[in-house]
Amino acid sequence: MIDRLEVIRQRYQQIGEQLIDPNIVSDIKKMTALAKEQRSLEKIVVKYQELQKLNQDIIDLKEMVNDSDPEIREMAQMELDEANNRLPELEEEIKILLLPKDPNDEKNVIVEIRGAAGGDEGNIFAGDLYRMYIKFAESKGWKVEVMDSLSCEAGGFSQISFMISGDAVYSFLKYESGSHRVQRVPTTESAGRIHTSTATVLVMPEAEELEVELDMNDVRIDTFCASGPGGQCVNTTKSAIRVTHIPTGIVVSCQDGKSQHENKASALKVLRARLYDHMLQEKEAAEGEERKAKIGHGDRSEKIRTYNYPQNRLTDHRIGYTIQQLDRVMEGKLDGVIDALIAYEQKKQLSVDQDE
Repeated sequence: MIDRLEVIRQRYQQIGEQLIDPNIVSDIKKMTALAKEQRSLEKIVVKYQELQKLNQDIIDLKEMVNDSDPEIREMAQMELDEANNRLPELEEEIKILLLPKDPNDEKNVIVEIRGAAGGDEGNIFAGDLYRMYIKFAESKGWKVEVMDSLSCEAGGFSQISFMISGDAVYSFLKYESGSHRVQRVPTTESAGRIHTSTATVLVMPEAEELEVELDMNDVRIDTFCASGPGGQCVNTTKSAIRVTHIPTGIVVSCQDGKSQHENKASALKVLRARLYDHMLQEKEAAEGEERKAKIGHGDRSEKIRTYNYPQNRLTDHRIGYTIQQLDRVMEGKLDGVIDALIAYEQKKQLSVDQDE
């Protein structure tokens, strides 16, 4: 581990020197790439420096516990005990930082939410999930842009697609893909009975053009009038766009933009993300055993979470995590749930590394 840390420290120092090199300063693309790499290494370097200092402190304190002055010996022993307790904690933190990074973690995401089982109640719940993610994004200082939506007369959405842009968005939201189940008394229920409904969520990393080769000869583009709830036409011009990728059969529609050009750009962006996500799913399926070591994310048929309103309870079924603060979660306070998911996956990765 120390050898790896020393290599990272040297690389971090090298980047710092390159960032003040006049030949590189004039190259914006190179500067941006170096600055991004430096940020990714910074936490590891800081922890390594702390580890070096802690190890030196332990050496010094071991000498002090043999001092002739009893007060110095007592103080040194107390500090030595603290340092020895801190050492394994720090080493564990560094091991986590050294785990292989998901190459998509730093990316923006495109999120698709659809009302599923439960009719109107499923669509209303899809709207509730959308607002939950919006509030979570706001708390992180991220930007949200709606790309397409089909709202319902009863409330919520039968389908809504939106992009969230910011710092390492995918690293936080990649675990949200799957089937979300809600248990509550719908507003339309006169007898007060609890109903179970579902909405599906798909979180895809934004795909760069270089990552997905999109041959426009494989794409069919249709135009139609944008419509509102109930299918009523709200736009007499054909500004809405439907994009079909012929080889895979993937269809993307966008109508929330102000123009046909804007909707086409959004549709192609979603299509690239869908194709990239398809590539990722195929890759993970081929990896087999490695996939089993991860928290399930990506399969929309997988029931990942239950939102029980009468008990104010949220349960994530993948990790057995339950919290009795559903009201706070629906207001965007998702940090506790996501932190638990991240910690669980890190623990699984550490156990796999140790087995190897």
